[in-house]
Amino acid sequence: MGGEHLMPDLCITSLQNPKVKQAVKLRRRSGRDAAGTLLIEGYRELKRAVANGVRPHTLFYCDTCFQGGNEPVLIEECRAAGAECFACTPAVFAKMAYRDRPEGLLALAAYAPLTLSTLTVPAHPLLLVVEQIEKPGNLGTMLRSADAAGVDAVIVCDRCTDCLNPNVVRASIGTLFALPVVEAASRDVQAWLTAYDIQVVAATPHTTRNYTEVDYTRGTAVLVGAEQYGLSSFWLETAQQQVRIPMRGQCDSLNVAAAATILLYEAVRQRSA
Repeated sequence: MGGEHLMPDLCITSLQNPKVKQAVKLRRRSGRDAAGTLLIEGYRELKRAVANGVRPHTLFYCDTCFQGGNEPVLIEECRAAGAECFACTPAVFAKMAYRDRPEGLLALAAYAPLTLSTLTVPAHPLLLVVEQIEKPGNLGTMLRSADAAGVDAVIVCDRCTDCLNPNVVRASIGTLFALPVVEAASRDVQAWLTAYDIQVVAATPHTTRNYTEVDYTRGTAVLVGAEQYGLSSFWLETAQQQVRIPMRGQCDSLNVAAAATILLYEAVRQRSA
């Protein structure tokens, strides 16, 4: 599907090829951390990465897996940006791919999250701070919501899931690359927020104040915690505001990504007004 429009590239046919083995290692956090490299799989994810200045150094593709007609154009964009491109047999691509139904594009790129010392935000920023999120799908979904809500930065505290996890990239649909994302320890983040006079609005079911009763128009960090246990005592004790989302049914809390989205859009509503 479209392979005839591609420049001829070396075709990797062996599962034992060193480049294939290196790509497989990047599916694990230890491999990504050691190499300072992440995997970007899928058309939308790769397109958004390239659009936001990410420059893949290696691109693997399998034209029999393509699901549309635009993949060759994106491959040539990656090539023009300096990527070394390799065609792959379906078996080779399936070994490297993270997805059950590969789309035929997988890139490797150097990437490192920002640090607090290099993060710059505008006056009265809107931030999303997440603590000890365990599920890559939740973290990726929150990145997607943060991008949609125009959040100025996302700060990941005391990470359980690293931002470079391929499932985070997938769930975010590549919006990971459109946002400033920082990983840091909770105490460092709290000190940074205090220094910039940014209020912390902590989502917890253990309060009586509804989330709509807070002023989000000032510098605000919306804070959500781990899926199973919620926020740590450190954040509950230091947050300036604690808010709850009213629950009318039998459940006492929402999925953390859903809760974050609701709070962010309350901030959007107030700031738009």
